[in-house]
Amino acid sequence: MAELVNSTEKVLPKRNLIIFILGLLATIGPFSIDMYLPGFPAIARSLGVTVDAVSYSLSSYFVGICVGQLIVGPMLDRFGRKSPLYVGLGIYILASIGCAVSNTLEALVIFRFFQALGGCLGIVAPRAMIRDLFSQKDIPKIFSLLILILGVSPILAPTVGSFVIANYGWHPVFYILAIITTLILLAVFFFLPESYEPDKSYSLKPIPILKKLWEVLHIRSYLAYTIIGASTSAALFGYIAGAPFVYMNLFGQSEKTFGYIFAIIAAGLITCSQINSFLLNKYTSRQILKVAITAQLIVGIILLILASTNLLGLISSIVLMSMFLSCQGFVFPNAIALSLKPFERDAGSASALGGAIQMAMAALASALVGLFKPTNAVPMTLIMTSFVAIGTVTYYLFTLVNLKTKVTSAGCI
Repeated sequence: MAELVNSTEKVLPKRNLIIFILGLLATIGPFSIDMYLPGFPAIARSLGVTVDAVSYSLSSYFVGICVGQLIVGPMLDRFGRKSPLYVGLGIYILASIGCAVSNTLEALVIFRFFQALGGCLGIVAPRAMIRDLFSQKDIPKIFSLLILILGVSPILAPTVGSFVIANYGWHPVFYILAIITTLILLAVFFFLPESYEPDKSYSLKPIPILKKLWEVLHIRSYLAYTIIGASTSAALFGYIAGAPFVYMNLFGQSEKTFGYIFAIIAAGLITCSQINSFLLNKYTSRQILKVAITAQLIVGIILLILASTNLLGLISSIVLMSMFLSCQGFVFPNAIALSLKPFERDAGSASALGGAIQMAMAALASALVGLFKPTNAVPMTLIMTSFVAIGTVTYYLFTLVNLKTKVTSAGCI
C-alpha cells in the first residue's frame, strides 16, 4: 500500500508557494476556455465556417475534460501525483501548438480534445494534492485561496484574448497557452513536492478502475457533497452562458460595460471565498455550507420571480447576481473539502470522479440556457435556481438520512 507523503515540516516552509502553484494548475482550464472565446468570429472567417460551427471546438474540450478526468484519476493513485502531471501538461502543450497551426475546423476540434485530456490534470491533481498535503481543518481554507487565484481567470483571460486576437489574430492565443503551461510545468518540476508515493498495487485495467470508481460513488457523504458542489457550479455556468444575452441584449449594455459588470459580480464570489477562511476559525464547513446554500436558493427564487414578472432591472440584477455568486464562495470550497474527507488512499480517483460530475453538470446547464432561445432573463434564472435547488435538497436529505441513521444506531445500543 502506498504511504501518504504528509510531512508537515516539509510542507509548511513552502506553503504559500505550493498553494500558488496548485492555483496556477487550476487556472489552465478556465484560461483554455475564456481566452479563445473572443476569437470565435476570427476563427470562423479563417477556417471558412460559421461561428456556430466553431463552438464544436468548445464542445470537444468539454468532452475531453469529462473523459480525461476519469482516466487520469486512477493514474494519480497508481503513479503518484507528479509523474502524471508531467505527461498531462506535456500533452496539453503539444495539443496547444497543434491548435495554433490548425487550418481546418476538424483539426482544431481534435486538438482541443487532446488539449482537454492533458489539461484536466489541472483540475484533478490540485484537489488530490491538497487532500494529501494539508490537514482536514485547513483544506476548506486552501480551496478558498484557490478560488482567489481562479477568480482572476474569467476577468483576465478574455481581456488578454481580445487584445491578442485584435492585434495578432487567433493563432497566437494557443501559442501563449503553450508558453504559460510550459512555465507552470517548470514550477511543478522544481518547486512542487510529491505528495503521494506510487501505489503499485493499484490496477489500471478497465474493470478494476470502474469497480473502484463505483466503490467511491457508494460512499454516501462523498456522493452528497459532490452533487452539492457540482450542482451549484452548474448554476454558475448557467449564469456565464446566459449573462451576455441578459446584459448586452436585454439591458443594452456595451461589451466594455458588460466586462465591468462581469468583474463586479465575480468580485463577490472571490471576496466571500476569502471570508470563508476566517469563518472556518469559528464554524465548521457543514455549518457554513448549510447557511450559504439555503441563502443561495432564496436569492435564486427572488431572481426567478422578478425575471418572470419583468421586474428585474439592471441594478437589481447586478445586486442579486452578486449575492447569488457570493454564496458560491462559501458553498464550493466547503462542499469539495467535505466530499474528499473520507479519502486518503483513493483521493485521486475521488477527485477525478467529482470533477467529471461537475463538468458534466456544468455542460448541461450551459446547453440548457442555449436550448431555451431566451427572450428574457427567465431561462438563465430558472436554470441557476433549479440547479441550486438540487444541491439544497441533496444537503437536507443527506442530513435527514444521517440523523435517522444516528437515531437508529443509538436505539440499537
